[in-house]
Amino acid sequence: MPTPSTRAPRRDATANREAILAAAAVALNEDIDASLESIAARAGLSRRAVYGHFATRDELLVEVFTRGARRLAALLDPVAHPDPLVEIALFGATLWAEVEHVRVSAALAVRGPHRAMVGTALDPARERLRETVRRGMESGRIRTDLDRETVTRLIENAAVSVLDEAARSRLTPEDGHRLVMLAGLSAAGMGWAEAGALIASTPELAFEAVQAASAPATTSTEGAHR
Repeated sequence: MPTPSTRAPRRDATANREAILAAAAVALNEDIDASLESIAARAGLSRRAVYGHFATRDELLVEVFTRGARRLAALLDPVAHPDPLVEIALFGATLWAEVEHVRVSAALAVRGPHRAMVGTALDPARERLRETVRRGMESGRIRTDLDRETVTRLIENAAVSVLDEAARSRLTPEDGHRLVMLAGLSAAGMGWAEAGALIASTPELAFEAVQAASAPATTSTEGAHR
């Protein structure tokens, strides 16, 4: 017989926890100040039931943001291209395809007080970007007037800036897709005209192509949020 400390959670408790996390992801995107009461109502549960899984609202936010960051890191892991500049654009476009529908909470996760915790979950993706920058510098495709760590941070911050802009304005999915690539390529050292030409001439960077490549992850995410 399993001891109480090793017994698996009851199926309904596990399902309730997932329902809370899914409801929180949607509620926080609509209103970043969403209360536990509103999250509980969206999940079809009582406020007390939420407290049975998360001691505080802050604890719930950390779990939502960290899970999202892990999902993003996994999504970016297979992204690859022989041209490091195209790879950087693909990183940005893939990121946008995944977080466009949760842009508010995503921007808070990477800018707000939970950034350090979320950042740990994103470390694998960040390391991939560092390697891409190294490869691009060695081949002369990426700027070398700055050190690798600085360029990596600039590219990362460029993507975050697009999330911030999207949270403030009404960027269409297509506009955000193009802007996140232009921002990343600019941080890597390309001029706007040169970056635009690269995007236009690379089929893999087309909006439809990136959306199709990201469809399984995006579909499953949206399904979890319903």
